[in-house]
Order: sequence, then C-alpha cells, then structure tokens
Amino acid sequence: MNGASLFGGCAIRRDLPRVLRIATGLICILIALSRNFLGVHTPQDILVGTGTGVLVMWLTFRLLIWIGNHPEKDIQVACIGIAISVAVALFAAVKPYPADYDAAGNLLVDGMKMANDTFKGVGWCAGFLLGWILERRIVRFSTDIPMMARFTRLVTGLLSYYALSLILLPLLKNGIPGAAGTVASCFLQMFYVAFLFPWCVTRMEKSAGQDWGPGQAADNEV
Repeated sequence: MNGASLFGGCAIRRDLPRVLRIATGLICILIALSRNFLGVHTPQDILVGTGTGVLVMWLTFRLLIWIGNHPEKDIQVACIGIAISVAVALFAAVKPYPADYDAAGNLLVDGMKMANDTFKGVGWCAGFLLGWILERRIVRFSTDIPMMARFTRLVTGLLSYYALSLILLPLLKNGIPGAAGTVASCFLQMFYVAFLFPWCVTRMEKSAGQDWGPGQAADNEV
C-alpha cells in the first residue's frame, strides 16, 4: 500500500512528465510482484493493497482539487478526517482478534500487531491534517525557490527528520506505553513533516535574509 500510494500516486498524475509517470508505474508493479516473489504476501494481498493505495491517492488528488476550488472548506475537511481517524482507532481497540494457529501451533496472525499498525495510521493521519491546516494558514510553504536553496532544505529536512525518528520518537513511545504512545509518536512524526519543519526552515531563511515568497525564485536567480 505504501509503494502503491507513493509511486502509483505519481503514475496517475497527469501534470508529471510522461517518462516519470511510466517509471513510477513500473516501480509500483515491481514492488507488488516482489512481495509475492519473496513469499511475504499472497496475490490477494497484493491486489487489494495496490488497488487500495492507488484509490486512496486518486481520491486524495480529487479532494485537493476540490479544496483548491473551495479553500474555505479546509478546516471542515481536516475535522472530518481527524474524526474518522478517531473512529478507526476506537474500532481497532475494541475489535476482537481471534487467534489463528497452524498445525504446528504457530501463531499465523497477530491481531494486536495489526491493531498497532492501525494506531500508527491514525497518528500519521491526524498529524498530517492538523499540520496541513497550520501550514496553509501560517507558513504557506513554497518550493518556487533556487536549486541551491532546495538542496539545503533537502539535507536539513532529512537530517532533522531522521534525528527525530531515531532519537526523540523512541523516547516518547517508551514514556507513553501502549496504543497512546504509538499514536502520539506517529502524530509528532507527521506533524513535524507537515508543519514544524516548513515553519522552522522558513523562519531560518527569513532570519538569513532569504524570504522566498511565491514568484521570487526567478527574480533572485536573475
């Protein structure tokens, strides 16, 4: 589903170059086939996961177009998304997970692990939606900047993201046990990507005299 969401989502975007769309589409197919080849998923898993991932990206793409035409509706969309996330978390928490064993007595499916994966998604979704609203209304992050500034952002973003993921989030998860720790750590992870980093990097650029407003990249390069 992750591969289908990322690469399949790029493949269905008509605004991207055709070569890139074909390449990402092939990558999506190869990822799906590799899961079956390695024996970690059944063909049914692959079809459902790939189909769901592409469908979610298509629906998200259409939703963003609708938001572009109705920008005043962004808070309502975020609230609905967060409400759905909370409902999914509650469902995963109370749903019974019957144990299923093979003939040798080995556990085939760990229901609590599946529930924990759901809690991760809930944290990521809520963190993104809240960060998305704040970024739209406070930061207005722009990528219309010179190439060197993009590279600096890329390096800074990757280093800070992995520092957050490898150091701070494990400490947070250990300090908050159970599903709450999973939701909190994943929420912070996505909230950092969607809002905190864009806010921090634009503040640092302004302090350094680099105020990259929309359309200013071309002027600065000239």
